Amino acid sequence: MFLRLIFFTLSCTLALPAFADFTTVKNEAQFKQIVAGKTLTRPLIKLQVSPDGTISGKGLRWPVEGIWTWQNGYFCRDLYWGGSELGYNCQEVRVHGGKIRFTSDRGKGDFADFRLRSD
Repeated sequence: MFLRLIFFTLSCTLALPAFADFTTVKNEAQFKQIVAGKTLTRPLIKLQVSPDGTISGKGLRWPVEGIWTWQNGYFCRDLYWGGSELGYNCQEVRVHGGKIRFTSDRGKGDFADFRLRSD
């Protein structure tokens, strides 16, 4: 029982700082500054989210294309992957160091973390 308590305490302590380190991107100007000249990467995915409102790249060897706007504090995108429509979604954006996190459904859905790499 004591070991379970220690494990639980350690896992809570270790989990909280990782989430707390991400800060919310509050406006379009800040977002543009973060993504300008960067490639967003995660395994098998490389994307450019350009300040001009376009999205391009590859995911699992298929092209990714789309457009984005900033609306009421959220990154709203319409995306196509390999010719299939992924749909419109507004996402909360958070950053920490060299990472950017997009959380679907205005911060209430699933999230995806990307590394920010200089072009």
